[in-house]
Amino acid sequence: MAPYRIRTFGDPVLKRRAAEVTEIDGRVARLAEDMYVTMKEAHGLGLAAPQVGVARRLFVYEIGDSGPRTLVNPAIDERDGEWEHEEGCLSVPDLYFNIRRPIHVHVTGFDLDGHEVSIEADELEATLYQHEVDHLDGRLLLELLDDEQRKQAMRELRRRAEATSGQGAASAK
Repeated sequence: MAPYRIRTFGDPVLKRRAAEVTEIDGRVARLAEDMYVTMKEAHGLGLAAPQVGVARRLFVYEIGDSGPRTLVNPAIDERDGEWEHEEGCLSVPDLYFNIRRPIHVHVTGFDLDGHEVSIEADELEATLYQHEVDHLDGRLLLELLDDEQRKQAMRELRRRAEATSGQGAASAK
């Protein structure tokens, strides 16, 4: 069983900017390890700390055969080009949208050993970093949608919420 429950749309922690990690210690390493297990069980590529209710600037990810990775206090200092790619989010489950983002980014941050990391990334990997940094800034992919896409997404999220609340009421009888 996953160590954490992934927070979903509507949870206030997803709307707040996460605080910088001031010390990379055993607690941060354990958090990252548990987040990675949670991410894998949810079949995700990345997971930001706010998605598990921890308002700190770090995320875990795995791209290809890279194995588990953690980026602490990440910053994107270069963005270039543009591409559109279908993107989903563990905090907005089972909804996917074509999102336009820069195709190339340069990301800096720290690994779990406290070493500075500098990464040049393109396409899917660049999208992953941008998506996770958005979470750390309190922004969900829903905010990147055009007006019509956002309206459709909100209708679907309301429909799901009503169906879920209806199930709870029916099972209480």
